[in-house]
Amino acid sequence: MNKTISINLGGFFFHIDEDAYSKLNRYLDAVKRSLSPEGRDEIIKDIESRIAELFQEKIENEKQVIGSKEVDDMIAIMGQPEDYKIDDEPTDSFNNAKYNYSNNGSSKKLFRDKDNSIIGGVLSGISQYIGVDPIWLRIVMAILLVFFGTGFFIYIILWIIIPEAKTTTQKLEMRGMPINITNIEKKVKEGIDDITSKISDIDTEKMMHSARNSSQKVGSTIEEIFTTIFKIIGKLLGGFIVLISSLTLIGLLIGTTFMFFSTTLDHVHMPWNEYLRASNYTDFPMWILYIFSFFAAAIPTFFFLILGLKLLVSNLRSIGSYAKYSLLGLWLISLVFLTYFGISQASQVGYEGKVVQKSELIVAPNDTLKINMKYNSFYSKSVYNTTDFRFTADEKDREVIYSNNVKVHLMKTDEAKPFLQIEKVANGRSFNDAKNRAQKIVYNFDIQGNIINLDNYLLTDRSNKFRDQEVHIYLYIPKGTVIYPNETISDYLTNRYSDIDMYYGKENHHYKLIDGEFECLDCPKDDEEWNSDEKDSKVELKINGKDIITSESEISTINIDENGIKIETKNKK
Repeated sequence: MNKTISINLGGFFFHIDEDAYSKLNRYLDAVKRSLSPEGRDEIIKDIESRIAELFQEKIENEKQVIGSKEVDDMIAIMGQPEDYKIDDEPTDSFNNAKYNYSNNGSSKKLFRDKDNSIIGGVLSGISQYIGVDPIWLRIVMAILLVFFGTGFFIYIILWIIIPEAKTTTQKLEMRGMPINITNIEKKVKEGIDDITSKISDIDTEKMMHSARNSSQKVGSTIEEIFTTIFKIIGKLLGGFIVLISSLTLIGLLIGTTFMFFSTTLDHVHMPWNEYLRASNYTDFPMWILYIFSFFAAAIPTFFFLILGLKLLVSNLRSIGSYAKYSLLGLWLISLVFLTYFGISQASQVGYEGKVVQKSELIVAPNDTLKINMKYNSFYSKSVYNTTDFRFTADEKDREVIYSNNVKVHLMKTDEAKPFLQIEKVANGRSFNDAKNRAQKIVYNFDIQGNIINLDNYLLTDRSNKFRDQEVHIYLYIPKGTVIYPNETISDYLTNRYSDIDMYYGKENHHYKLIDGEFECLDCPKDDEEWNSDEKDSKVELKINGKDIITSESEISTINIDENGIKIETKNKK
């Protein structure tokens, strides 16, 4: 059993076993010996920071211990000290290739390049990333600033969101160069040579650097102001995201847990479970649907929570690559399942089938056709209480689906006698399946001479499942037929696929079909109603039996004082 040691490497704490620690120490000692004294400490510091980054990518949590394998992987990336020899090549080799450097497989990262900056290093950093000379970007920015006025705001926003390349590792990443011992040492020596060159040329460049430093100070002040403002906004936004994401996750967890147990435990019965099962046209268990729906919604919410925490906590540790890719894979699997479930749902009701029953009505030419809608008091207490569907038991305690999806259509016909056409409709995964479900719909009606009694409900066995079962009643009426629609049918009439407008008038009156429209035979006349209302509104006034105001008088004013009552009209006083 190896001893575990806690170390501080590049500002990060790691747990490392004794063998791996010895190997790491030997590696760093060998690196130190291979370096020249000039800039050695800074090079070692940068190398340690790079090693810390590599170790962070390997560990999944704070308690994980760095072993010999992780150290070997790091050495494979950084290289052995004896593999490198820094030749006395010109120190400006980086600068000679800084805009046309091929990264040999290493990806570039976007940073602000303060070493070659005029103000904040934004454009020089972008030029490093895309591989062009910064002068062209500065010309474009100047045009935007002068002619469009947007350059300033674009520059400030980019200044805030693009980090500065401060460490040697970041400067190498900015140029897309491999981060190994050779390049780290070259970059550090390049910085030392630049400083030496600047000191030797201080007299000739004093004025230029003074102006440049002044502009950089102004830029740094502006940067600090905007950075502070955006940090405050970022903290507030992060807190809001954390709050909303946390509440959403808690709600999803509680809701999914509750729904899961309510569908899997036999002794837990919730009213909505029946509707959810009825809406599930497939054979997938509902608890599987709940779980995948939870993952599909909770995983993006969890990543939003991590985003909010990162806005609040600057040095928040990553959850690790394995966790990220595992959650991403689980989320994609959930989306695939839900997509497949949705397609399966649609395919189960993709076809419509119907069965038709036609019944002739034996009505004498002078008879009135009366239409009533009946309800069954076993299932409902009023003809006006309607529902799309509900699960219940019939008089013989058989589980059935009860529905008020019954529609009445008024139609014209050229035939001599009226007739009824009852159409039972249902959906299914095929025409045959839909038709079989339609045939299993139970619907009753009664014809007694000139009286039609229609049930306001349909029934089907629960095993048939809810598949939008409906009953459509088409009443075909010949020209000249008189009907008496009872007020009970008003809620069941529909204009869809009907010849005669359902808004023909009030029920409980006699209507005759003339030229394709109903004409009411016993409705009150409009002029009679108006005259009646007008008569009721007239005023007559008598005092001591004497007519003061008659129905023909039009009152203008009435004054009451100590002298008596004075009534003025348009006709007389």
